[in-house]
Amino acid sequence: MALAKINSLLSAILPANGFYAEKLGDLRRVESLAEFAALVPFTTKDELAADHEAHPPYGRTLSYPLETYTRFHQTSGTRGKPMAWLDDYAGWAWILESWQWVWTNAGAMPGQSAFFPFSFGPFIGFWAAFEAAAEMGIRSIPGGGLSSEDRLRLIATHRPELMACTPTYALHMAEVGKRMDLKVGDLGMQTLVVCGEPGGSIPQVRERIEAEWGARVVDHHGMTEVGPVTVSDPKNQDLLRIYYPSYYPEVINPDSGENVAMGEIGELVLTTLGRYASPLIRYRTGDLVKPVATARMDPAEFALEGGIIGRADDMVVVRGVNVYPSAIEAVVRSVDGVGEYQVEVDERGAMPEIRLVIENSTSEAAERELETRLRALFSMRIPVRAVASGTLPVFEVKAQRWKVIRE
Repeated sequence: MALAKINSLLSAILPANGFYAEKLGDLRRVESLAEFAALVPFTTKDELAADHEAHPPYGRTLSYPLETYTRFHQTSGTRGKPMAWLDDYAGWAWILESWQWVWTNAGAMPGQSAFFPFSFGPFIGFWAAFEAAAEMGIRSIPGGGLSSEDRLRLIATHRPELMACTPTYALHMAEVGKRMDLKVGDLGMQTLVVCGEPGGSIPQVRERIEAEWGARVVDHHGMTEVGPVTVSDPKNQDLLRIYYPSYYPEVINPDSGENVAMGEIGELVLTTLGRYASPLIRYRTGDLVKPVATARMDPAEFALEGGIIGRADDMVVVRGVNVYPSAIEAVVRSVDGVGEYQVEVDERGAMPEIRLVIENSTSEAAERELETRLRALFSMRIPVRAVASGTLPVFEVKAQRWKVIRE
């Protein structure tokens, strides 16, 4: 099935797609997935950025005439200049189909209502989630342009069963609710689909959100340039399932480019199988994942244990220890009394040093407990410093908690 879709993709986009015509030459068909891996080079974000810079404003990744594109979105720009990404009608329908798969696996049903507590802007994820839900017969309630307090009042009035947001913002809304004397666990929420950052597949984060809201947490991840990719396995929240009808996934060693074995951590590589108007082939996402086979899946498929473990360029080596953002997140969320936090990685010395800044700590005991748990996990001391509540930034979409100090 994947091989047939890959060949359909190649024949549909070449030679019109200038970016891939240059990369692939006259390749229009491969005889096997092994040949696909051997003949087709990876696509990197740096390549795309350079192509957009050289051919503004949309680059050469478009397969069809510009006037056929109806959707404009933009990458977050957390790791460089934002890139515009376009879709035609068919490509957007493909994205909505994938998001409807996410909603279905989250247990969403026609006749329910869903709340979207964010301003939409050019970010693709919430536009797609909103429209996919509406197409399914789910009443979709926008919460853009409102304060967190007003969003909570809207939820209290209309009592939606579903909400899509980042894990960080779900916890932030719970804290705001406490200051309003409004317990979010009493608002009738049943399911929170969390996305935009690791968290929903981290047990400590998931359990804390579920305890606050009295609702089930479903993890999901995707990218503007790729689309909606995964959702929590309904029977195992520690696994993310990939939507195989839309994606051909690979997991590689970031250094060698070779496939990793099941159970080993590697970088997720994706080929979009239906987004012909703006395709990506063997795209190195930068996401670190652990592929695992399950008895309930097709033998050729795998799930991602622990969700998105981190970014290949976020992982730091401190005193010989690999430190992943998800591991820090898990420890922080296991300690009561810690709200927002920031990780500082100081690279000015001979060896990188790492420390945490936290807010909303109720006592010095929370700081000491966090330092103790960090030492137990990483076998080294990671200093923790508390600051006043409201000092650190609050993020509605992707949290940017890792601060690298180089000068």
